[in-house]
Amino acid sequence: MSAPAISPSAVPGFRRNMVTICAMTATIMQALDTTIANVALPYMQGTLSASQDQINWVLTSYIVAAAIMTAPVGWIANRFGRKRTFIICSAGFTIASVLCGLAQDINQMVLFRLLQGVFGAALVPLSQAVMLDSYALHERAKAMSIWGMGVMMGPIMGPSLGAWLTEAYSWHWVFFVNLPFGIITVLGLLAFMDETKPNTELTFDWFGFVALAIGIGSLQIALDRGEDQGWLESSEIIIEFIIAAIGFYYFFAHSLTTARPFVRFELFKDKNFVGGCVFMIVMGLVLYSTMALASPYLQNVIGYPIITAGMLLATRGCGTFVAMMIVGRLMRYVEARTLIITGLSLTAVSLFRMTGWTDQTGVPEIVGVSIMQGFGFGLVFVPLSTVAFLSLPGYLRTDGTSMLTLVRNVASSIGISIAIAQLTEGARRYHAILNEHITPFNHALQMPDVSRMINMSSDAGRAMADAMLSIQAQILAFSHDYQLVMSFILVSIPLAVIIGSSKTALRAQAAPADHAVIE
Repeated sequence: MSAPAISPSAVPGFRRNMVTICAMTATIMQALDTTIANVALPYMQGTLSASQDQINWVLTSYIVAAAIMTAPVGWIANRFGRKRTFIICSAGFTIASVLCGLAQDINQMVLFRLLQGVFGAALVPLSQAVMLDSYALHERAKAMSIWGMGVMMGPIMGPSLGAWLTEAYSWHWVFFVNLPFGIITVLGLLAFMDETKPNTELTFDWFGFVALAIGIGSLQIALDRGEDQGWLESSEIIIEFIIAAIGFYYFFAHSLTTARPFVRFELFKDKNFVGGCVFMIVMGLVLYSTMALASPYLQNVIGYPIITAGMLLATRGCGTFVAMMIVGRLMRYVEARTLIITGLSLTAVSLFRMTGWTDQTGVPEIVGVSIMQGFGFGLVFVPLSTVAFLSLPGYLRTDGTSMLTLVRNVASSIGISIAIAQLTEGARRYHAILNEHITPFNHALQMPDVSRMINMSSDAGRAMADAMLSIQAQILAFSHDYQLVMSFILVSIPLAVIIGSSKTALRAQAAPADHAVIE
């Protein structure tokens, strides 16, 4: 039996290297933008004359637009061609980024951020699909290592880069920084990427798309605004959850009964892809929730300035980088599920150590734990991104990458919302518990050294006691959050049995692929 034909784009050479660079620049550009603008919000608020509620829409508008438009990426790329779609989205995202930097008021900013989200939604799934097609099966682990660096490093490095650009220049540069990446991506794709054959017979399932868009959009708005509005105490949040439930109900009811559904459910017949989706949900919940907790802990509890906190957070990226450098080769000899279990276990150990952090935790401990956690993320992400497409047919690849991106984004929003909600409620609860012990009968407060510092009969003394209580309450609340995330990881580890053998498949197809390239 002859060896399977190898696509020209999968043959090593200058053209493939240039396509890889373009896919990486697109990935980094979009991944950075999910977090880089966060630290600049207070500066934007003054310049744009916006209220606190209005400035939050700078983040919400982007998240909602990107979440809604991720779902149809597969259909658009199949209908009009992957190259054409990739170029238009890269150019549109770059132009929208420049417009965001030039915005004169909050209305313009929200509009341009919506455009950013619409065009940016396709960048990550398309870049992953391009990388998968550009490398033969036995090289996919290496390809996903390269691609994963952009996806993982963007959110980790975004706050640090955003803080530096805002302080050194202005908030406008957190958007202008996308311009060189965008130009490189567009020109490179025009010159080096091969076009896929458009399928002009595809029809668009408008009902399925609208129902899914309503469900995802309402859920994202509820998750993003829930903390500010008091969650289920707010009628707005309740209505948004109800609308989301209705949208999802009609989407599934329609999709399971129509001949050509908007989402190709045949994706979920592949066991490895289902396993990839399950653990991508785990990664979305864990990665982004821990990121949402790490920065406020370093700044609000320990008291580091934002630049120092950013540098400490960047050490997690160093651990991820090292893991991704070696995990591609490890996958030739070690099962993907073994690497995923190892990575999740390391992440759980790092979170266990973080439960013991206090306001006196030193830099060596923070750096060591951050590197361990980043290394664990790297061990999970690359095998996960590889094994999800190990047995998926090529014609479903673009649909698969968009679905994987969608579940990760939705899971990350849920993870951040749960983490912040638990943190806020925990700090309030622990403050009330600790406050019960501030009484005239507390012997610790009557000790001479303590009474000289904290005189409960004076306003200054009571203010100092309240400040100390607040710090201790926050430490306990953070510890509880870390325990919650750690428990979620430990519960998810046994689910690795869903994933099939990766080593056998890679070895079986490595030899035929190499033979085909030689011929």
